[in-house]
Amino acid sequence: MLAYFLQGIILGFAYVAPIGMQNMYVINSSLNNKRWEAYKTAGITTFFDCSLAICCFFGIGSIIKESNIFRMLILCIGCIAVIYMGIRLITSSTEISNTLETDKSFIKTAIKSFTVTWVNPQAIIDGSLLLGGIRASLAGTSADLFMVGVCSASFLWFFGITTIISIFKSNFNNKSIKAINVICGAVIIYYGLKLGFAFLKLAIE
Repeated sequence: MLAYFLQGIILGFAYVAPIGMQNMYVINSSLNNKRWEAYKTAGITTFFDCSLAICCFFGIGSIIKESNIFRMLILCIGCIAVIYMGIRLITSSTEISNTLETDKSFIKTAIKSFTVTWVNPQAIIDGSLLLGGIRASLAGTSADLFMVGVCSASFLWFFGITTIISIFKSNFNNKSIKAINVICGAVIIYYGLKLGFAFLKLAIE
């Protein structure tokens, strides 16, 4: 059972680490605010990220399990989409910008964290395909443990990057972001291939 938890952590890191609106918001908060303010942003962002991941995983995943045809369809589409996501991450160019300003008000921080997480069609689509597809290949407590791992990774990631950036602000650059994207892209491609194998296994059966 521990293996499912560890797999959840690994995929969770690959799912949350790619630099997007969420991470840029947390990064800018860490660069422009005192550490305790940055931690507040990290905590709120983690909450919304976990809530989205849970909805994508259990919501879409439960629908997938009810129909083998739909399950095969989502596994096939998920395989293609997830591998594309990984390739896109590896080949993408990212730059740090200060376009997302942070706010010290809890309500404003919550609204912005919600916006960069839930009001983000790409995040919902990617999360549904990636996590929903994985849910189709898991059952029982293994799915729960996997999701606990995903949420743990979200917590560790957002608070980890907040701590690191707060300490090493002057050393954080675009090259570091590129390295993160390459590593995460490779892991996501691996899970995309796993979805493809699950699709082939289901098709053969």
